[in-house]
Amino acid sequence: MTTTSKFDPQIKKVTIIGAGAIGLSWTALFLANGLHVTVTDIRPDLEESSHKGLNEIIPTLQGLGYDTSNLTANLSFEKDIEKAVTDADIIQENGPENVAFKQDLYAKLEPFFKPTALVLSSSSGIPSTVFTSKMKDPDRVLLGHPFNPPHLIPLVEVVPGEKTSKEAVKEAMAFYAALGKTPVLIEKEMPGFVANRLQSALARESIYLVAEGVVSMENLDKIMETSLGLRWAACGPFKTFTLNGGPGGFPHFMEHLAPPMEGVWKLLGDPHFDKPTVDALLEQAANSYGKIPYEQLTKERDEQQLAVLNTVKTFKK
Repeated sequence: MTTTSKFDPQIKKVTIIGAGAIGLSWTALFLANGLHVTVTDIRPDLEESSHKGLNEIIPTLQGLGYDTSNLTANLSFEKDIEKAVTDADIIQENGPENVAFKQDLYAKLEPFFKPTALVLSSSSGIPSTVFTSKMKDPDRVLLGHPFNPPHLIPLVEVVPGEKTSKEAVKEAMAFYAALGKTPVLIEKEMPGFVANRLQSALARESIYLVAEGVVSMENLDKIMETSLGLRWAACGPFKTFTLNGGPGGFPHFMEHLAPPMEGVWKLLGDPHFDKPTVDALLEQAANSYGKIPYEQLTKERDEQQLAVLNTVKTFKK
């Protein structure tokens, strides 16, 4: 088990709000890094379901090199959310993606936050400026948006609100880096931030191509897994554009390859979740991934992502 020595000495206690898939994934990672974690949630089976979820994550943590023999030694539970946040140095909130819910939650909990507490939200699309609007002083609140599952995928989008202090941003970046994550500062608030906007853009065209009968759901995934997925694991879009420009680099790409790309933009689909589209997607899903138990799909995904991650890390050393 690692210790908290790599963290700021003031960071000892972390509170997780929400024990769903994201919250438990964060819990597992925090525990594996030696932090004391309190989980709070209204679900009646909080302790039982949390231990079950953590046990399912253990193999992946082991694959990442963590010693999980005493993983839950520093784990505690508290149903009273106000008590749960009172002594926390870090709070990672994983509540519903609902503006009114988050606004009321943060206004309610603000009097119970320590002045030095860093309050982070896993919100996947709601900017903190929006959900802290009822707070008196949200300077210690910002987004720490992970990609699912947080214990495995390196990215954390760090998104400050309009009133977030620079010191809080600096602390958040350092905290996630100490966890072994790859924190990326998002410099302007925008719904969906960056990663989910990119994912939504690709999802839009994927749904259009499947709904139009151009390609099956499984074959579209196969195309991604054996081409763009492999490429993007090594190079993001702009590095790829630079390489596609050959010795002339990005300027050559812009001169010779950007105009044809812009031409394709005009041909991209504009799908909607109308009944025919939804029916077509549900039918294909039922006849493909729907036949495989969720637990098996999750296990396969995590094992494959772990293999890719470890391989990429090896080449980047």
